[in-house]
Amino acid sequence: MRYLTAGESHGKKLTTIIEGMPANLEIHPDDINDSLIRRQGGHGRGRRMKIEKDLVEISSGIRHGYTLGSPITLEIKNDDFKHWEDIMGELPIENPENVRRVVTKPRPGHADLNGGLKYNHRDLRNVLERSSARETAARVAAGAVAKKLLHSLGIEVIGYVKQIYNVQAADQKITIDEMIERSNLSPVRTLDQSKEQEMMDAIDQAKADGDSIGGIAEVCVEGVPAALGSYVQYDRKLDSKIAGSVLSINAFKGVEFGVGFEAANRLGSETHDEIAFDPSNGYYRKTNNLGGFEGGMTTGMPIIVKGVMKPIPTLYKPLESVDINTKEPFKASVERSDSCAVPAAAVVMEHVVAWEVANSIVEEFHADDFNQLKSDIEYHRERLRNF
Repeated sequence: MRYLTAGESHGKKLTTIIEGMPANLEIHPDDINDSLIRRQGGHGRGRRMKIEKDLVEISSGIRHGYTLGSPITLEIKNDDFKHWEDIMGELPIENPENVRRVVTKPRPGHADLNGGLKYNHRDLRNVLERSSARETAARVAAGAVAKKLLHSLGIEVIGYVKQIYNVQAADQKITIDEMIERSNLSPVRTLDQSKEQEMMDAIDQAKADGDSIGGIAEVCVEGVPAALGSYVQYDRKLDSKIAGSVLSINAFKGVEFGVGFEAANRLGSETHDEIAFDPSNGYYRKTNNLGGFEGGMTTGMPIIVKGVMKPIPTLYKPLESVDINTKEPFKASVERSDSCAVPAAAVVMEHVVAWEVANSIVEEFHADDFNQLKSDIEYHRERLRNF
């Protein structure tokens, strides 16, 4: 499977085109809308979330509630476009000097200056409109379709917050269903209810100071069969694909699986997961320190992946920059922004991970029909139990 997204932050709409989704998968617009609504929530979100009411319009690829096997087109209208039509319209204007809200002062931490240098844009709005995290709504839409595929195969995915600024959530030994419930009920999407208020206080303090804070999101995928991915080529390792997908999310700067970087402080005997066998269920690991992966392949244990998000670089006490026209120092311009987007980023991360897992399954079993795919997965699981 593959997908492409198109659209600018203040343009008419965002568009996602998905190719390769098996036919005959039951799906409803609400399956996608629920994910879009979750992305817009979370303590610390800015004014833009009060303007946009993200709802999907399905333009192709789904008929009478089932996928057709042909490309799926998903569109999300930007309600705010009506205020930006003269700025973001596609038609030529008579006098380019009259364009409003031209950006010539690149913001530190954003794509503004690098994008301007690459594409030779003197108005950096041409860069920031596409590099904006608004684009992640289109990726969540694609991931929501992938999540429905996984759910229909008995695989569940949930994202949640492990840390905001210096407030860390403790590990919770709960079921995947409880994870989903707690994450969705928490205003900061943490599973550790005792840390919710501290996290919200940290966000509020950053906002009051005109600053921003980041944190760590984690995704758990349960029910994944063993042996997805491959060791035979570097670009077939599933953990590598997931890591790249997580790092593609705006403002993410690091990824780890299981104990991750903590492995540097451990002995090998404290790190690797011992193998055991259950006649009813087959092979399993006694622990899951490696986060569900060995050799680039799934072990059958839950996939546990963390991503670190830097503080959002758009600040209300802006950092210094240089005007690309005058070359004079200047305070960087400010677009609408959140003081903390880690809770929303956990939802985005959940959906990009879901896409990579679903894509690996479709690639592994080569089924154009969902019912055949489901049958092949069941056969694969049975084969592994009897190996």
